[in-house]
Amino acid sequence: MFKFFSARGGSAFGGKNRYFVIGILIIAAVAIAGGGFYFGYKKGTEKPQTVIIRGVANLEEGNIEAVDFSLFWDVWRTLKEKYVGADKISNQDLVYGAISGLFESLKDPNSVFFPPTDAKKFNEDISGEFSGIGAEIGIRNDQLVIIAPLKNTPADRAGLKAIDKILKINDTISINLSVDEAVKLIRGEKGTTVILNILRNGWEKPKDISIIRDTIQVPTLDWEMLALPSSRAQAEGSEAEGKDIAYIHLYNFYEKAPFLFYQAINEIIFSAIGGSASGGKNPKGIVLDLRNNPGGYLEASVNLASWFLKSGEIVVKEEFRSDKPQIFKAQGNGFLKEMPIVILINEGSASASEILAGALRDNRGIKLIGKKSFGKGTVQELQTLKNGAMAKITIAHWIMPKGQLIDKNGLDPDYEVNLTEDDIKAGKDPQLEKAMEVLKSLINH
Repeated sequence: MFKFFSARGGSAFGGKNRYFVIGILIIAAVAIAGGGFYFGYKKGTEKPQTVIIRGVANLEEGNIEAVDFSLFWDVWRTLKEKYVGADKISNQDLVYGAISGLFESLKDPNSVFFPPTDAKKFNEDISGEFSGIGAEIGIRNDQLVIIAPLKNTPADRAGLKAIDKILKINDTISINLSVDEAVKLIRGEKGTTVILNILRNGWEKPKDISIIRDTIQVPTLDWEMLALPSSRAQAEGSEAEGKDIAYIHLYNFYEKAPFLFYQAINEIIFSAIGGSASGGKNPKGIVLDLRNNPGGYLEASVNLASWFLKSGEIVVKEEFRSDKPQIFKAQGNGFLKEMPIVILINEGSASASEILAGALRDNRGIKLIGKKSFGKGTVQELQTLKNGAMAKITIAHWIMPKGQLIDKNGLDPDYEVNLTEDDIKAGKDPQLEKAMEVLKSLINH
């Protein structure tokens, strides 16, 4: 499952929007409490009814546009009286369906209503463990696609790649499926199988890929020390001494990311301070790998950017529908602001990944290497609703410090490098090799 989002504290709604949601909840309560009245209609009652719901209106100075809900109630009554399976559908499910319809009318795949059971699954996803195949999915150009397979998951082992088009899920065609609907079909109990019909750029025809679901533990961060190409120490055969580049692979920006990044930096650098027996690694530079990182919390991205930027430098701007843009600035100690660094991105780098990469390029001229990023630059906030339901709503666009709009544009790499299936099979990574080459030139400059 993939859900791109930033979840900041406080209400996701302000002013009219907040009252609108409260109004919907009130309408739902009226529908349940007053249901008996509508269900008591006899078949011969066909005279049109005008139902007025007080307070549900869009009021502007000099213009009153009332909302007539009589059609809603007519449809409600008709479904309860005539739908063959009406006795198997609860009033509450109808209410949830109506609210979901409000979100679908926005035609925004990133704004979603979660009934209580779906909200629970969503919380499991962002906490780092769930059952499924381990692939983030989304919609691009009206097509359901793989955003990023997660490391060491069934999706990864099955060979799924970023921007793979999902044409069918088992026997269900993906056209017109929302991300949430697709997630429900793909996820399932551990040990069961799902078949995805996949079309990849360069393939002549789609292929069925069978994947056995498993418990997914979302990885967050790995790191290791690497040697620069043709380093003197390596040439002399001292492999350990030659490993002076910190390679940090960040897989997401979920809630654990800032602390795990701090731990990694502590082991790489800070452990040398204070007389640690192991000492620091004394890196000359950093390769930050954001490939196939689909994003996560905005705060995590700002937190990590603060390690590399001067305090007060702009990380990103949020442009809202009507309010003034909100500016997020680096607020850390900037401990790594002088450290040479390059960043790896690809088609699976999205959302918070693009914020971090774009902020470092705009502020420090950091070079991006790999492929053009996904281009997911809208802001979602989570709102907890009654009975354990949740809503994820697009409220703003992200704008880079120099003014670039990320959404649907993405970030172009400074050095475009392909990574082919043949490269992967041969154990080669030309994108990482290019990153090391560029970093070496920065260090020797």
